[in-house]
Amino acid sequence: MELTIQTSNNKTVGTMRVADSVFAVAFNEPLIHQVLTAYLAGARAGTKAQKTRSEVRGGGRKPFKQKGTGRARAGTIRSPIWRGGGVTFAAKLRDHSKKLNKKMYRAGMRSILSELVRQDRFICVDAFDVTAAKTKQVLEKLASLNLDDALIVTDALSENLYLGIRNIPRADVIDTNEIDPHSLIGFEKVVMTQAAVAKVEAWLS
Repeated sequence: MELTIQTSNNKTVGTMRVADSVFAVAFNEPLIHQVLTAYLAGARAGTKAQKTRSEVRGGGRKPFKQKGTGRARAGTIRSPIWRGGGVTFAAKLRDHSKKLNKKMYRAGMRSILSELVRQDRFICVDAFDVTAAKTKQVLEKLASLNLDDALIVTDALSENLYLGIRNIPRADVIDTNEIDPHSLIGFEKVVMTQAAVAKVEAWLS
């Protein structure tokens, strides 16, 4: 298939031939769901931790004698029913990541990109950069492409573009090494430079 190449001023300058096996595959919703779930699960820290009654400091001495006080028997002040005691079902460090084969991940990314192309949410530009780290310049380029909710994907991240876009809500820029399913789905439009398209195609072919 062929992708239309535009300039950052919204002018058509030609077309680019891309592989149908990357940008024209069938939509696989269950696979995309599995890929996205695995990605989000892998991003979870899993650092929540609490102490059980055996891990709380203190409580080695019996607080009062077994009989004759009229109170319920107690062997330690670190019991979960006591203030300052341990937690009954204490949370522990855990790994939330889910196993996902590389072939499945790449197939899911191909399905996402293909669906973006079918829904006219994918824009290929010859280049996207600014001469200075100015938010105004980035806004002008986005306005010329009629974009207010977009992800910019470049082959090499420019410092000026990164600094200029970070104050714009619903807009972000990444390079091809940072591309992920959550970012592709989370924006209304995905703007990818011609060089980035070639890199992504080589990666997913």
